[in-house]
Amino acid sequence: MKKYRSRTEIIALILEAANQRDGVLKIKIMYSASITSKQLYDYLPFLMKNELLEYGGQKGRSYRITRRGIHFLQVYNQLREMVGTKRLENLNIL
Repeated sequence: MKKYRSRTEIIALILEAANQRDGVLKIKIMYSASITSKQLYDYLPFLMKNELLEYGGQKGRSYRITRRGIHFLQVYNQLREMVGTKRLENLNIL
């Protein structure tokens, strides 16, 4: 049986991948989060609009997590600990 990931889980994986000092390129985000380029292009505008991710790290063409994105990850991980991973995936917060 194939396991489907929630939108919230995918967002958290993208933010974790972008949690690098110098930022990361799109390809690194795709591999780390195990998503396709189409999925990435669907998520990037949402993450940038909500100020969770920013473009143009020190490399000039990379993506980097923002302070707000770090806060999102902290809250997400706390929720996972409190309610358990399985139950959090079913919530589909976003």
